Amino acid sequence: MKKVKITVLKKEFYQDLAEEYLTEGAQVGPCALLNEGDTFLFEGNAQMPEGFCPWAWIDIYQSVNAISSGSTFTPWNRSDGQTIVCCTDGIRPVVFKVEAVGGE
Repeated sequence: MKKVKITVLKKEFYQDLAEEYLTEGAQVGPCALLNEGDTFLFEGNAQMPEGFCPWAWIDIYQSVNAISSGSTFTPWNRSDGQTIVCCTDGIRPVVFKVEAVGGE
């Protein structure tokens, strides 16, 4: 299995949806656990990288595991051994780049 680097590319926040649906409204703000540019290394054994969001891990683990196993997302992605995924928080989603690094 390959090691996988997970990079936070973007954080979104939909203030209008927060105001309408969240008990704390827009005060909650964007994801407080992760920041753009943060990187994490997955080294196998289904173990979530230290400091990673547990909810986002559940959302992206399938793609992380696929990349670790050598799967490809081409022709949808320009580069082999990588994909772009997102956590499922509909009000403050976080977008990740998931890419194979190093050897087995």
